[in-house]
Amino acid sequence: MSASVAEPVRDPGLQPERTRLAWRRTTLAGTVAAVLAVKTALHGGVSVAGGLVSALCCGLWLGFLALAHRRIRDLASSPRPAALAPRHATATVLITVALAACGAALLLF
Repeated sequence: MSASVAEPVRDPGLQPERTRLAWRRTTLAGTVAAVLAVKTALHGGVSVAGGLVSALCCGLWLGFLALAHRRIRDLASSPRPAALAPRHATATVLITVALAACGAALLLF
């Protein structure tokens, strides 16, 4: 005779909403960083290196924006969203680090 144990129902509460809001705040911070990178590159005249680095910052920002939008959409689509895929998490971290490196490079020019 086997006893069946009912799995407790998970109540996520407001956690998915907080996570969506965190992704939105991070996207906003990335937007500010990209705008400041372009502003820094254009301050004091346009240089080729500054233009390339600011273009790279904008490209990285677009990549992050796409990943964040995908995650926000996944979180909003169901009450129990799937976990963030490791490749998306890795890409998000690499984009964030590369964006920070581009910002540091702009300060050195």
